[in-house]
Amino acid sequence: MNFRQPLMMLALVALPALAQDAMSTVWELRLEHRAMMVGTNPNDGPGLNYAASEKEITVMDKESGKALWSKSFKELTPNLRKIDELVPFWESNCIFLFDRKLGKDQIAVVDMKTGALLWTSEKYQDLGEDNVVYLKERDAFCISTKGGLNYVIARTGEEKWSTDKFKGTVGKYIYMPDGKVVMVNFVPDGLAALFSGFKNQIAKVNLDNGSIEWEATYIGRAERKVLTREFLYNLDTDGDRVYLTLGGVQVYDYKTGTQLWSAAFDFTPDGIKGRPANAVKWGVYGGVAEPVTVGDDLYVLDCVNRKKQYLKKYDRRSGKLLWTSSEIPDAKAIPGIYVDGDKVVLQIGGQVETQAYIKRQERQPDGTTTTVIIQRLEWVNVKPCGLKSFNTSDGAMVWESERFKKGITNAFVEGGNLYVCSGKALYSMDPSTGKDRYEVPLGDDNISDATGILAFNDQVVVIGEKGISTHAMSDGKLVHSGKYKAARFRARYSDMVLMETENDDIAAFDLNTCAYKQYNNRSGAINTLSYDGSNVYVYDKKDVLKLKSR
Repeated sequence: MNFRQPLMMLALVALPALAQDAMSTVWELRLEHRAMMVGTNPNDGPGLNYAASEKEITVMDKESGKALWSKSFKELTPNLRKIDELVPFWESNCIFLFDRKLGKDQIAVVDMKTGALLWTSEKYQDLGEDNVVYLKERDAFCISTKGGLNYVIARTGEEKWSTDKFKGTVGKYIYMPDGKVVMVNFVPDGLAALFSGFKNQIAKVNLDNGSIEWEATYIGRAERKVLTREFLYNLDTDGDRVYLTLGGVQVYDYKTGTQLWSAAFDFTPDGIKGRPANAVKWGVYGGVAEPVTVGDDLYVLDCVNRKKQYLKKYDRRSGKLLWTSSEIPDAKAIPGIYVDGDKVVLQIGGQVETQAYIKRQERQPDGTTTTVIIQRLEWVNVKPCGLKSFNTSDGAMVWESERFKKGITNAFVEGGNLYVCSGKALYSMDPSTGKDRYEVPLGDDNISDATGILAFNDQVVVIGEKGISTHAMSDGKLVHSGKYKAARFRARYSDMVLMETENDDIAAFDLNTCAYKQYNNRSGAINTLSYDGSNVYVYDKKDVLKLKSR
C-alpha cells in the first residue's frame, strides 16, 4: 500500500453522527478440522479459499462458501508423512506441499479444484515459496535450487530442461512475443546460504531449450516484500530496450544484452528500524522514491550513501545526464519525488513501510509448545524531515521548507497544488514558491495524529491514528470525519480505506461519508481480504466466514 496514491463528532463542526455497523455475514462454513494455514485467492473474479490443519485441508468456493473437497494429507500424498509448508500458486491451480527432511525433502503438487495428486518429486531440495515461480504463458514452473534453474511442466512435473548458468530465484520476468523471457534473479531473505556463487543477473532465456542468449549484471538488490509479495522493482520493454527500475534505472539492448546506460545505486535502509525479535523475514520499503518520468525527462535519486545523495535529471532515451542537484545531506529516507510544471519537489523523511514475518514458540498451559506466526505490517516515521524544491531546467534549488523538521507523513501534487501533512496539520502549498495557500490544524478531526494523506476526487483524505477524515482541496475545510480506535492503514480500494488494529480488528471506511463497517476479530482468528477489498474472510478455529465490508 502506498499513501502516495494519486488516484466523536464535534458540535463545533456540526457534522452528523454516523452509525457504525458490523460487517454482515455473506456465508459461514463449519470445517471438520482447525484452520491453521489459510489463504484466499488474491485475484479478481470467482476463486478459491483453503484452510488446513497439520493433517487435513479443505478447499472451498469463495463466492458460495461451498466446500469443494476435504482430505487428509495422507489421502492426498501417501508418501508424505507430514506437511511442513503449504504454498498455493493460484494462477496455476496448484498447491505445493513440502515435507522437509535433511537432504531428503519431498514435494507433492495437488490440483487445487479437485484435490487430485498431480505429481511428486524428491529431486528438488531446500525449496520454499520463493524458489518456485509460475510462468502462466507456458503453464510451467521455474524451480530454483542450489544446482541451478529447472523448467518443469505444471500439470505433469516433467522437467524439460535445467541450467546451472542462472543462479538464485527467478524474480520479475517479461514474456516476449518471440517466446523468449527476460528475467531477473534474486536471493530471498534467509536463503543466502543456498545460492553459493550468486551474482546479480538479468538474462534473456530461450524457454524451449533453456539456453541463456545473454546475461548482464545489474546493480542493487532485487526483492519482493516479505508479506504482501509485491516486487520491489519494475521490468519493462520499450521497442528494442529493456528498462530495469531498481535503485534508479538500468537500460539494456533486448537483442544483445548490452547495457546502454545506467543511473543506479545500491541502497541499504540501515538505521531506519531494527529487525524485530524472532523475525524470520523482514523488510523496510519506500525509503527511496521511485524514479519519475515526465515525457522524455527522467528524475532519479542517487543515494550513494547518506552523505552523498543527489537528485539527477536524465534524458530517458539517450541516458544523457542533464543536471545534478546540490548535495542532500544526512537524509535517512527520501520517499517522495513530485513534479509540477517547472519545479520538482523532494520529500525528506516521513512514512516508510516495514513488514515482518515473525515465528516464535509459545508454551501452553498443558506444557506443550505451539508455533505462533505473526505477520506485522507497520508504517514508521523517519527523521530528519523536510521539503526541497528544484528547477526542472537546471536543478538549482529554489526553496526549502523548515516547517516540517518535526515531522511529515507524505505529500502529493494535484491540480497545481502541493498537499502536505505534518501529522498535526494539513497544508496546501504553491510548488513554485513553497508558500502556504492554507494551513488547517487537524485537532477538530478527532482522529488523533495523522499518519498519511491521499487524494480522493476533490478532497484530501487524512489517515489518522484513530480513524479518517476528508478535507476540501480548495480551502482545507473539514468535510467528514469518522473516529475509530487505534489502528493502522491497511489498504485503499477506490472509494474505501481499510484500517486494522493490533488485534486484527478491521474497519472499512466509505470515503464519501467516512462512515465505516467494522469487524471485531475473535481471539486467534486469521483474516484475509478479497481482491477489491469488498469482502473479509475470517478463519476462526473450525469456522470460516465471508463478511461484506461495503
